[in-house]
Amino acid sequence: MSKRTNQVINATAPAIIKDHTLAPMPAGVGVRFERRPAHRPDGSEVAGIFNAWITLDNQAQFNSYTTDMVKAVILAFGAASAARDVVAVVFTGAGDRAFCTGGNTKEYAEYYAGNPQEYRQYMRLFNDMVSAILGCDKPVVCRVNGMRIGGGQEIGMACDFSIAQDLARFGQAGPKHGSAPIGGATDFLPVLLGGERAMETGLLCEPWSAHRAYREGMITDVVPALKVDGKFVANPLVWTDRLLDEHGRFLHGEAKTGADLDAGKALVKRGAVDLSLLDQRVEALCAKLLLTFPDCTTKTIEELRKPKLQAWNANKENSRAWLALNMMTEARTGFRAFNEGTKEDREADFVALRQALARATPWTPELVESLLPAAKADGGA
Repeated sequence: MSKRTNQVINATAPAIIKDHTLAPMPAGVGVRFERRPAHRPDGSEVAGIFNAWITLDNQAQFNSYTTDMVKAVILAFGAASAARDVVAVVFTGAGDRAFCTGGNTKEYAEYYAGNPQEYRQYMRLFNDMVSAILGCDKPVVCRVNGMRIGGGQEIGMACDFSIAQDLARFGQAGPKHGSAPIGGATDFLPVLLGGERAMETGLLCEPWSAHRAYREGMITDVVPALKVDGKFVANPLVWTDRLLDEHGRFLHGEAKTGADLDAGKALVKRGAVDLSLLDQRVEALCAKLLLTFPDCTTKTIEELRKPKLQAWNANKENSRAWLALNMMTEARTGFRAFNEGTKEDREADFVALRQALARATPWTPELVESLLPAAKADGGA
């Protein structure tokens, strides 16, 4: 830019620029907001232009979001959306184990379980968080640095792009832990995958590898993250180098078994996680977004988001009401089972529950207690 052009631009800028954010970002709540310099495709830094990085930082609990974190994410997306100097938003998690595993189950079990009126208010905040992502004026890139499970999968699918390191896993947990994936998954999965694949991942709660998520069209890109003897290798726990087994089944992205799995685990132990390729790929995408007209970009993402938005806006309030009431029954049981159980057993006794309901047993505190892992360990009810 010439000196003359710079003078003209500066001369026509208003003396006072209004702040359109609702409130400043709170500190110390487990969410970080940073402006990182934008780069051209050749890697050179652009003066005065940035990408906003919003990072969930609750590594001890796999970056699960607390109530305070949800409020901070809403404010962070509002700030990024209003920022005149921001090209794109990168939404990620701290560390290399998890992007996000959803709502904080400890908080759910110890405060919201059995407290539907409170959970309804929490879900208002959650809805606003998803809507803040879907309504952001800037393209949103989900940098999937690790597990994207449950509500983490839902807020991830609300983003416009997802780039994952290939040790990451994707999936829902609701029907296994006392909820239904109606915080976005039942809205977004059919749009992204079609009906039957949406049913498979949404209902069965069996995690997909990053390679399968890419194969099915759930994410934009996948990159290696495991470094062994100084070289990147593809995730050795899943099939990435062959397509068919002896029965003609498509295997790319599927989990290995038996001796193949044991060999893969040994390779993982030898290596170390390195997210430098993930960061390079995220930066490359942001650089492409830099070289577009900003208003045309905003209008394009608004239009392309409409299938997600239409489903989300049609269902979010009914979903909020159902999830609140469910805190009196199955969610009360499932979240307590996860919070109070052991690493080996964090699930309720599904068979005993079905048997009790078949006998028309009412939902009572005694029924809930009889279904928890501790009751199973004692021989059940």
